[in-house]
Amino acid sequence: MKEKNFQSKLIRATKWSSITQIAAKIVVPITNMILARILAPEAFGVIATITMITSFVDMFTDAGFQKYLVQHEFKNKEEKYKNANVAFFTNLFLSVILWTLIIFFNEKIAIAVGNPGLGNVIAIACIQLPLTAFSSIQMALYKRDFDFKTLFLVRMISIFIPFVVTIPLALLDLGYWALVIGNIFAQFSNAIILTIKSSWRPSWFYDIRILKEMLSFSIWSLVEAISIWLTLWVDTFIIGTLLNEYYLGIYKTSTIMVNSLMALVTASFIPILFSALSRLQNNDSAFKDMFYKYQRIVAYCVLPMGFGLFLYSDLATHIMLGTQWEEASNVIGIWGLTSSLVIITTHFNSEVYRSKGKPKLSFISQLIALSFLIPTCLISVKYGFWVLVYSRAFIRFQGIITGFIIMKIVMQFSPIKTLKNIYKPFLFTIGMSLLAFLLRHISGTMWWSFVSIFICILAYLLLIFLYAKEDVRLLTKAMRRKV
Repeated sequence: MKEKNFQSKLIRATKWSSITQIAAKIVVPITNMILARILAPEAFGVIATITMITSFVDMFTDAGFQKYLVQHEFKNKEEKYKNANVAFFTNLFLSVILWTLIIFFNEKIAIAVGNPGLGNVIAIACIQLPLTAFSSIQMALYKRDFDFKTLFLVRMISIFIPFVVTIPLALLDLGYWALVIGNIFAQFSNAIILTIKSSWRPSWFYDIRILKEMLSFSIWSLVEAISIWLTLWVDTFIIGTLLNEYYLGIYKTSTIMVNSLMALVTASFIPILFSALSRLQNNDSAFKDMFYKYQRIVAYCVLPMGFGLFLYSDLATHIMLGTQWEEASNVIGIWGLTSSLVIITTHFNSEVYRSKGKPKLSFISQLIALSFLIPTCLISVKYGFWVLVYSRAFIRFQGIITGFIIMKIVMQFSPIKTLKNIYKPFLFTIGMSLLAFLLRHISGTMWWSFVSIFICILAYLLLIFLYAKEDVRLLTKAMRRKV
């Protein structure tokens, strides 16, 4: 009965998580498509810098407590709520302290990240830090209980805020201020709605002993988060400080758009996968089966997307960003291709590490990645923006090798089995790509590009139905939320 109840929760959670993420990943790119036609690339470069700062500070305000509350097995509800209280007040205190420091040193921070004169903008934008800290604990408790239906409501309201706040302000020629104000409104709505609907309310309880116990786990999650942040943002920092806001806007907006498209698939599964693996952490067979199942489903969806973006990067750029972003085409193409390969081979590894209570493994892998990434970016930027773009994209393959080694030695996941698990979607994607390459030589018009894409999709689906009937049933179950 307990197993049946778990599966039922998992099904409902997958359904609501998928609906939420699909809706978000459709609406957000549409919003960006509109804003990209109103605002210049430089405005997005400024926002990329602000986001880099806020995301860095956010790691300290959360301190890894969200993951702890999801992963840890509590004896009862009272113990869970006591831990939530300690995490909440710690987060809120740290966020206020860090925001205060940012206000006092705002211009020095702006100069350090290559944007002198934007100190006040950074200080105002960082008001979202205490707002994020205020809602993060409620969000963790919802994820732990597989209550993704409530998170759906919260997410839907926040993603539609740009239509009533950001876009109108952009049309009023407020530039990057439109994006700053829109982000603040989104975080404010999250904090209000989650607090109103949450069954848990902060109470005047704090225990240093609980904090120490949480930190024993969370300190590694925090260290891991810092290493992941460096991996995600070191290229942004280098472009912002050594090049200019225009190239930073081109680069970061392009990679964000690709990541948003990929997240149509991955974001639906990652929250569920982590919660499910955490509950199955003591059952190795079921644990691995769950991991491989999700990996294969994602591979069937992500690989054709990545290869398609590479082959049709000009069309994708024109649709997503408009004519003033033509230089973004090459960034979108190479980032889409490498992203699809990285996602299916290593993207879920960190969920395995954390669900087993070993976040330090992710930290180790990130340190190895940084030891390659930072020198690569610093050397390649000397030869220009495009050398940096391609060098940054291809150095990601180092992470695949590192991931295979750690998963094999520590977690007992065979690289051969991992590759066998995804070989069919990979071969089908190669076949589809060869067909696309041939079709593109027939005509270079836009209408033919759409026709050839449709033909490629049909060919890909035909290969699946002919040679992967078992996976068809698996994909069908996924669509019905019975994974």
